[in-house]
This record gives sequence, C-alpha cells and structure tokens, in this order.
Amino acid sequence: MDVQNISDVIEQYLKNILSEHEHVEIRRAEIAEQFHVVPSQINYVIKTRFTIQNGYLVESKRGGGGYIRIAKVNLLASDEVLRVLITAIGTSINQHDAFAVVQSLFDDGMLTTREANLILSAIDKDTLALHDAQVENTIRARILVGILNRLRFES
Repeated sequence: MDVQNISDVIEQYLKNILSEHEHVEIRRAEIAEQFHVVPSQINYVIKTRFTIQNGYLVESKRGGGGYIRIAKVNLLASDEVLRVLITAIGTSINQHDAFAVVQSLFDDGMLTTREANLILSAIDKDTLALHDAQVENTIRARILVGILNRLRFES
C-alpha cells in the first residue's frame, strides 16, 4: 500500500489546480482547515515545494484579506524570472536545490535530456569531490549561474 504524507497530498492538490489555471490564490487558514492541519503545515509545503528553483513564483499578502498566490513559470520566459532565479541561487546552492533548477529547465524544454544529464554530472557532489561543503556549494552556484546566463543570451 502506497501511503502519502500530508505534505505530498497538499502539494498534489495545489499542483492539480495549477495544471488547470495559470495561478492559484489560497488562504492559508482555509487550506489548513480543509486538510485538518495547522496553518504552519501549509507554509512548510509552500516554502519547500513551490520554490523558484522548482519553477514557481510565490507572492503573499498578509492581513485580513491576505492570500498566497502561486504561479508556475517558465524559468527562461522572461528576464525578470531569470534574475529572480539567479538571485535565489546567489553565491551558494546545495546539490538538491541545484538539481531542482536543472529539472525545471528540462521540464520547461530549455534543456534536452542529454544536456540536463551533463549539467547534473558537472554539479554532482561526487564530481566536485571537495571536502568543504561551502566551497562545493559556491562552485556549484557559479556553474549554474554561468549556464543560466548563457541560456539567457541564447534564447
């Protein structure tokens, strides 16, 4: 029997809505009530599953009429989205988040399977083989930002 945890269920629910609409606007408390969880569980799902690295932009407005808006974006569709992604990468990125960026580029049709696999190989922990995680994450970020800039100028 395949048992999903509640975070997976909430993520899939939001992704199903996004598959039919350009974006989704939710109220954290309403979704929490719907799934019988605390509102912080909704925050966790959004912060970990709907990141720019995964191809999502999240906007929130606090207060009585507050909402959280999630939109699936093509990472290279606009210069602004690319700048946000490069800013999110910054000067350091771990292997998990870097792989998510490459997966999003592949999903958006910006990379072929072969290109994505080559990039994944280049930024893999075993390839970099450094004994200092900070240095490894810095080099990985430089490689990814360089690739993104190259793709930006080619598209």
